[in-house]
Amino acid sequence: MTGLKLGRLPDRNAVKISFTASPELKAALDDYAEIYRRTYGQKETVHQLIPFMLEAFINADPGFKRARKELSGSRAPSSTTQAKET
Repeated sequence: MTGLKLGRLPDRNAVKISFTASPELKAALDDYAEIYRRTYGQKETVHQLIPFMLEAFINADPGFKRARKELSGSRAPSSTTQAKET
């Protein structure tokens, strides 16, 4: 069994995503999908894998987590909160 960073996908509804990728990235994504199929015995399309790959990437990025926490702390209060304060 290959040690993929991405675990087996949970049951879910299909999600369609569209973006432009270089030929090299497309080939790597196709290879990842094939390795996933061989590892888990279940075929998943690149479109089905990408959201989970992005989620795993974001969840593994401590710099993003820190910056996101700072960002949420620096956002202006919502209009609902402001209305309650007046």
